[in-house]
Amino acid sequence: MKTIGLILLVGLVGYILGVILGMVAVNMFSANQHDKAIEAAMTSFFLVGPALAILSIMVFLVIRFAR
Repeated sequence: MKTIGLILLVGLVGYILGVILGMVAVNMFSANQHDKAIEAAMTSFFLVGPALAILSIMVFLVIRFAR
């Protein structure tokens, strides 16, 4: 039960960090001038956030069960 709770916590933190990093990256590197805010929001909430959440869960599980 402890591992499931930690997985949820790590996934949530990874998602939040992914959203923040995605927003920053799109705002810095996108050439879109018309709707950059919408592009940043959609990309970070639906692509970067979930990707970083899944990656953080996988890294957590590898570290957790490797010891």
